[in-house]
Amino acid sequence: MTLEIRNDNNYFKLKGILNKRNLAFFKAEIDAVFETFNTITLNIEDLVGIDRHGVKAISELQNQALANNKRLSVIGLGNNKVYSSFKAAEKVA
Repeated sequence: MTLEIRNDNNYFKLKGILNKRNLAFFKAEIDAVFETFNTITLNIEDLVGIDRHGVKAISELQNQALANNKRLSVIGLGNNKVYSSFKAAEKVA
């Protein structure tokens, strides 16, 4: 399954799998909007999988937002595998 990103201004809905293969696409989509808006919302409800590269990319977006006085909100639990990936990354950090 691939990654599909639907957006309406600064609201992004991710569907599919976020992994190393589609990371460049993900970053390009988000970075373009980060320059325009001060607040971005990522909805991961329909994200069915994420690897460590995807978790790292979202973490880096959060750091970028903080460094530039912008706000990134990640909403939706997605499935258990996605939630577990975030919790595992949180324990390592």
